[in-house]
Amino acid sequence: MKIQKECFLSSGINAEYGGSIEDAKKYTDLGFFIGINGCSLKTEENLLAMASIPSDKLMIETDAPWCGIKNTHAGSKYVKTKWEVKKKERWVEKATVKDRSEPCHIAQVLEVIAEYRQEDPIELCNQIYENTKRMFFKQWYQRRVRALLYNK
Repeated sequence: MKIQKECFLSSGINAEYGGSIEDAKKYTDLGFFIGINGCSLKTEENLLAMASIPSDKLMIETDAPWCGIKNTHAGSKYVKTKWEVKKKERWVEKATVKDRSEPCHIAQVLEVIAEYRQEDPIELCNQIYENTKRMFFKQWYQRRVRALLYNK
């Protein structure tokens, strides 16, 4: 029973979450992970809902090229990492394209979540990595849990 609980935690991901605290609890109670991206961090209500999600049910995403964190979003004040931004017609190497979410922006999503929740970003990142393995690499994760439980 313990192995089943450890190895079969998830039934999917509710991506680009923008719902309520109550709905987040319903999804996590069903075993779902909740995916957070820039669009999930638009309003103070979004931030409160994000903060209610248990760390072991949290995923982060960019949803590139959409759903970046814009300056008008409530979460933008927690962004620390910034890149040079150019219009696509004037793009240069090591810059990002204006109004486009890019894979590197996942760092900003993590920064907002960690800062708002007052969690260590490295610990949170490690937890999200474990969540990713549980969701997408179940067979590997099952073998690892069995090895830990039975010292094999």
